[in-house]
Amino acid sequence: MILSIIIPCFNEEKTILEILNKVNIQKKIFNIQIIISDDGSTDNTISLLKDNPHLYDKLIENKINCGKGAAIISAIPYLKGNIIIIQDADLEYDPNDYKNLIQPIISHKCSVVYGSRVLNKLRYKNKNFTSLFRVFSNHVLTIISNLFNRQSLTDAHTCYKVFSVDVFSKIFFKEKGFNFCPEATTKISNLGIKIFEVPISYNGRTYKQGKKIKFTDGLEAIFTIIKYKFFITK
Repeated sequence: MILSIIIPCFNEEKTILEILNKVNIQKKIFNIQIIISDDGSTDNTISLLKDNPHLYDKLIENKINCGKGAAIISAIPYLKGNIIIIQDADLEYDPNDYKNLIQPIISHKCSVVYGSRVLNKLRYKNKNFTSLFRVFSNHVLTIISNLFNRQSLTDAHTCYKVFSVDVFSKIFFKEKGFNFCPEATTKISNLGIKIFEVPISYNGRTYKQGKKIKFTDGLEAIFTIIKYKFFITK
């Protein structure tokens, strides 16, 4: 079994080597393919990566910043794994959770797993993330996603989305930005697949630390769900 880890990144010079080291530690347990897809970084991210080629299997350099979805899509032709994991580069999500994330797929309970920040009773380590507005927004968007997609998720917009290769290969992703997340959930649901959730740890960062999601991304997420549910179903 091979785990293919897709790491989209944009201007992550402060964290990229640390997250790669954390992912590489998991090689003690799993056979892992690491694909870095840089989304037009303008800082030293690319230089750091090129100086440390031993930390990954494939580096994709997208010259123009098009968004998280575009970075993920550009990595798809290089996938070799039986299970695909989306991993952010900003240290908010911990690769130590891989074991729990893939277990439901290995045991044939499901073919898609989301890592839920909400199911973790310890919740978020970084209190800055738990502002009432941001928690409320995520909750509302998850409810809307569940209503349209007939899922029972607690955290629809989590980074940790894990797919069996059979399901992943059936989805034709189009969204270039953060709307990759609602597109993925809606298209999985359109296939009649129930998404399984497991609790994960989470160390949220602030906007000063590089958080990129904005209020308008939430509005676009709702539009994306409606678009792929009723107008573009494939």
